[in-house]
Amino acid sequence: KCRTGPLDIVFVIDSSRSVRPFEFETMRRFMMDIIGSLDVGPNATRVGVIQYSSQVQNIFSLKTFFTRADMEKAINNIVPLAQGTMTGLAIQYAMNVAFTTQEGARPLHKKIPRIAIIVTDGRPQDRVTEVATQARNAGIEIYAVGIQRADMNSLRAMASPPLEEHVFLVESFELIEQFGKQFQDKLCGVDTCMEQEHGCQHSCISTPGSFYCECNPGYRLNVDGKTCSLIDACADGRHGCQHQCVSTRGSYSCHCRAGYYLNQDKRSCSMIDYCSFGNHSCQHECVSIPNGHYCRCRSGFTLQPDSRSCRATDLCNGVDHGCEFKCVSMEGSYRCMCPEGQQLQADGKACSKCGAGHVDLVMVIDGSKSVRPQNFELVKQFVNRIVDLLEVSPHGTRVGLVQYSSRVRTEFPLNKYHSADEIKKAVMEVEYMEKGTMTGLALKHMVEHSFSELEGARPLSHNVPRIGLVFTDGRSQDDISEWARRAKESGIVMFAVGVGKAVEEELRAIASEPVEQHFSYSADFTTMTHLVENFKLNICPEEGKGETEIRSPCECEALVQFQTNTVAILQSLTEKNILWAHSLAQMTSRLEDLEKQIAHKK
Repeated sequence: KCRTGPLDIVFVIDSSRSVRPFEFETMRRFMMDIIGSLDVGPNATRVGVIQYSSQVQNIFSLKTFFTRADMEKAINNIVPLAQGTMTGLAIQYAMNVAFTTQEGARPLHKKIPRIAIIVTDGRPQDRVTEVATQARNAGIEIYAVGIQRADMNSLRAMASPPLEEHVFLVESFELIEQFGKQFQDKLCGVDTCMEQEHGCQHSCISTPGSFYCECNPGYRLNVDGKTCSLIDACADGRHGCQHQCVSTRGSYSCHCRAGYYLNQDKRSCSMIDYCSFGNHSCQHECVSIPNGHYCRCRSGFTLQPDSRSCRATDLCNGVDHGCEFKCVSMEGSYRCMCPEGQQLQADGKACSKCGAGHVDLVMVIDGSKSVRPQNFELVKQFVNRIVDLLEVSPHGTRVGLVQYSSRVRTEFPLNKYHSADEIKKAVMEVEYMEKGTMTGLALKHMVEHSFSELEGARPLSHNVPRIGLVFTDGRSQDDISEWARRAKESGIVMFAVGVGKAVEEELRAIASEPVEQHFSYSADFTTMTHLVENFKLNICPEEGKGETEIRSPCECEALVQFQTNTVAILQSLTEKNILWAHSLAQMTSRLEDLEKQIAHKK
């Protein structure tokens, strides 16, 4: 048995079509003879086998078997590939796969030799020199065994130095079994560093049947393979210093630039945090920079000439005002405003909701690939903010949702949900469709299905407004004109919302008259929240539309309400007449003054 320590050995066997069946049997015996001389086991020598022709096949890896019996059984079951001779590909596989720790090779720091035994009978059909060099540089010791027709130059290009110890040419397959016994002596030799004068200046490393010299850290091996020279540890670029590398005898140290300090890893540098010293006097924020710091104010504040204190310039941007519609900054304060026609609520922030009438609202949202998943979530939030404006109930406002891309899908019809909470939950559960942008197909679906009585739209005789809101971020891939026209002709009030690359011409074609009140645009998804406010007044119907309770005009409450409304209207007209009369008097006075001035000049 081998007297050397544990090894990681991988046999790389040529099974090309030039290897005849009886010749391949001798290769099996060669491998089994070598394995028979090894002390195999998980903590001893590990063995793997790959065969190759035009492709590479892993027979078993270094971690698969730890007994000779299992290995011999697997070797006897090998079926030759019988194709080309891609030796370079096999070496590449051995380096990148077979000799990895994942496949059972011991880590390099354990210094267990990695040995590849390549057995071939022909000339490689690919390049082997470069990949063999890479494998040797990766710590793999290569033995090249050629049989009969093998090319000696290729064997020498593959093998590790010294070549006389790693290149073998066997005249025939019949002699390979006899050669195997000689090869065992090479693989399982004595400690050559102890048995002969090696001449290494620093360290001698024994390998099966040979040795090589190594140098101490900070030195490199000279071309004679024995002596060592001091190297510039910084010059090889492997020092890992983030800023500066300073060489010392056989070693190096890392230094940092001014304004930085060296971290505990002795390689990376961190900027000195001057703000942490606690003497910056910044009112809001201190920002450290190399060799100093500067003060910065929060959003909505301006840095004063002393470079330390801050002053609010726009309280609406500097505080969480909570205004539902609009915040108006004033000197040292702010106030909330609502759109025309709505009143500010008692909390001073919220505006009155759309509770006066009832509508059937279907929102058609673009789920094409260009929207992207994160923006689609913003679209769903946009939809829910519109739902927040409405008084949803079976006899009040009903809401339906349609998504489209290359196809159209009803997410939920008008008669599916009866409360805002149910709708908002369903909206957040909608899954993004992706793919194309068939806006015309979506409009057709909305007209023919979404506003049908089958899906919850109330009959036209009930006089409930039908509102369609189309949301898109790009040009439609089909024609929209016909179904946009049909939607409006069927009595649907159409709103068009565009974001990003939406085409204004298409938005205008979708929108109802007056177009300016029925289409909106935002440059990107993150800034489209203002569009909700644009729609708030337009979506809310006028008082008295929808399914209203029919009451007798003679009832007391109805008479009182009629009288109150009439008085309010007359008072409004009276106030307007007084204003008109006052304005007329002012104009008459100015005309008289002008006539006097003209007469004076004459």
